[in-house]
Amino acid sequence: MPSAAWRSRCGRMGRAERRPVSWSKSAMIKIRRLGHATLSTPDIEGQVDYYTRVLGLSLIERTAERAFLATKQGLEAIELVKGEPGRLTRLSFQITPGSDPAAVAKELEQAGLKCEVRHGISPGIAQAVSFEDPKGTRVDLFAEYTFAKSDPQPAMFNIVKLGHVAYRVRDVQKLVQFYCDLFGFRISDWRGDHFVFMRCNTDHHTLNFVIDEKPALHHIALEVLDWSEIHKAVDYLAKNGIHLVWGPGRHIIGHNIATYHRNADKVRVELFCEMDQMKDEALGYFDPRPWHQEFPLRPKRHGPETLRNYWGYGSERVIPGYQTDEVPTYGAKK
Repeated sequence: MPSAAWRSRCGRMGRAERRPVSWSKSAMIKIRRLGHATLSTPDIEGQVDYYTRVLGLSLIERTAERAFLATKQGLEAIELVKGEPGRLTRLSFQITPGSDPAAVAKELEQAGLKCEVRHGISPGIAQAVSFEDPKGTRVDLFAEYTFAKSDPQPAMFNIVKLGHVAYRVRDVQKLVQFYCDLFGFRISDWRGDHFVFMRCNTDHHTLNFVIDEKPALHHIALEVLDWSEIHKAVDYLAKNGIHLVWGPGRHIIGHNIATYHRNADKVRVELFCEMDQMKDEALGYFDPRPWHQEFPLRPKRHGPETLRNYWGYGSERVIPGYQTDEVPTYGAKK
C-alpha cells in the first residue's frame, strides 16, 4: 500500500469527506484535454468503414500508412496505423495553448524523460513533444490545434469527442504518480486499490488504469450528446450485426450512462453520456445530480459493494464479452 503522504499528494480519498488538495498546482505541465488515440490494425480499410459508416466519424486523412478520423465538429479522435489488432500505440493530449515545445521538452528531460519534438503529428497538430510513459505508450503533447473542417454529412448518431482511454497495467500506483506529478491529473475515484479514475479537466475521468498481469488496452470511450443518442446508437449497432457486451446502464463511479461493444479488432468501445463533472476544483465535489447516491459527491474509494450498474443488471462479477474477448452472438437456435 502507498504511504499516507503519497495518497494525500495524489488526491486519493476515503469514504469520509476531505478538504480538496492543492498539490496539482505545482505540476510541471498542465494537460487540458485528451486528443486522439492511435490504434494499430491489420485491416485499416475495414476499421475505417467501422468508424465512419457505423460510428459516424469523418475520415479527414488517408495515406498508405495511416487514416485519421474526427468528429463531425472537427475534433480528431482516432488514428489507425498498420499493425497488430487492437493495440494502443500512441496517445495525444493538449496542453496550455502558447506553450513552447522546446521549453516543455526541457522540463520533461529535467524530470528524467527522453523527449523529442515531432512535426506533422496529424492534420490538426503541426508540432508536439513526444515521450514514452511508464507503461510504454508513446505520448504526444501539443499546444496548438487546428480543427478539421466540419462535416455536414449526417450520421445515425453524433459522437462529440474521444472521452477517455482505459489501460491494463501491472503497477497502477506508478502511473498515477507519473500523471499526477508531471501533468496535473487529479484522482476522481478508486475502485478498491486496483482501478483508478483520473481527470485533467471537468470530466470525471480522462484516464483509467486497472491492475492486470498482462498490460493491454482496456477500452476506449467515445462521448455522445445525450441518452437519446445512446438509444439511436445501440439500435444502429444491432442493425449492423454488432451486439453489446454490456449496457445500457449507469455506472456508479462517474455516473455516465454507457454501453460497450467490441469491433472486429476486439477493441472494447464504450459509448457514453452524462458523466460527472467537477466544474470548480476549489469546491472539491462533483456537480450534484439527481442520480447521485450522496450529497455532496466527493472523490472517494469505492468498496466491493459498489455496483457496476446503478440500475442493477450487469453488475455480476464476470460478464462474458466484457472481461474477456468473447463476442456474444444471439442467433436463434435451430
